[in-house]
Amino acid sequence: MIPANRLEHVKEYYFSSKLREVRALQAAGKPIINLGIGSPDLPPPKQVIAALNKGLTQNGAHQYQPYKGTAEFRKAVAGFYQKYYQVSLDPETEIIPLMGSKEGILHISMAYLNEGDEVLIPNPGYPTYTSVSKLVGAKAIFYNLNEEGNWLPNFEELEQKDLSKVKIMWINYPHMPTGASATEEVFEQLVAFGKKHQILIVNDNPYSFILNEHPKSILKITGAKEVALELNSLSKSFNMAGWRVGMLNGSAKNIDTVLKVKTNMDSGMFYPVQAGATAALELDKNWFDAMNAIYKSRRAKILELAAALGCKPGKEQAGMFIWCKVPEGKSSEEFVDNLLHDHSIFTAPGFIFGDMGEGYIRFSLCTDEKNVDEAIKRIKG
Repeated sequence: MIPANRLEHVKEYYFSSKLREVRALQAAGKPIINLGIGSPDLPPPKQVIAALNKGLTQNGAHQYQPYKGTAEFRKAVAGFYQKYYQVSLDPETEIIPLMGSKEGILHISMAYLNEGDEVLIPNPGYPTYTSVSKLVGAKAIFYNLNEEGNWLPNFEELEQKDLSKVKIMWINYPHMPTGASATEEVFEQLVAFGKKHQILIVNDNPYSFILNEHPKSILKITGAKEVALELNSLSKSFNMAGWRVGMLNGSAKNIDTVLKVKTNMDSGMFYPVQAGATAALELDKNWFDAMNAIYKSRRAKILELAAALGCKPGKEQAGMFIWCKVPEGKSSEEFVDNLLHDHSIFTAPGFIFGDMGEGYIRFSLCTDEKNVDEAIKRIKG
């Protein structure tokens, strides 16, 4: 059978193919230390597991659930946003659950993009923004981020672009892979930019509670709901990556637009998953403090490893990664492959996030300190 034309310009996700190589090395007996993937290795809160188990025995738990999610889940999202972001959301009209943010990226793109429309995508940035845009027939227009500009949008450069066909602008703060954070002033500029050019600004916000003292939402900005949507997820903040649960928040009009796609793609999220997610969102700040104490200790170890490798980390990074510049004269792919084959250590090369990521690598904090100690030992010989 002949594949659809839309697949001609879409490659297999880097980690999907690279991890096959890593698994093959492991099968051959190589003791691989994986510092490449942002999949939390810590357990979810015990209250979440208890809520999941209790949910399994509730009446109707195994039936189809509401397309817009349970009322309890949406109220928990609204309470969470009010408590931590000072954002008021109507649980009836301004929130829908997602089976992870990645699903939301596709749903939003299908809801707003026609073939030939253009999309502003950060470079470096999450590769899925580009691949999904291509899948729906839209054109990716990259806006460059750099270390000198603290990995924030350069609005002077953006205004020089032909924006007449741009429908969506993807942003992601705290930023993956660099760990940069946006100020409220930057969010204000983004909202003004979206209004001026009739562009939907979508902030992908799964990292705001990892090693970050000041969680922010673009929806706090006055008038943001007119032109902005925000994706959020429990994957990173509550160690629930495999659960595939997140949310999309914004104006009732924009949520209804996305809902037209989503209701034709699934038949509601499994009730016990929503029950567990509700319990997670109702936890107090002590959960984040305890988790971040672990990540802070791990970060210190990763920085020690980076120094041993001659890599220079960026400043003030949030999230569960450490973004580092590789030694002069080496490409990120060459550096990562040498590290994998010479020392059995896997990290993510910066080029996979866009050409502005070339010359950098990304270390994950999702591994035990003993593994990082072993990695340091291997490097120091």
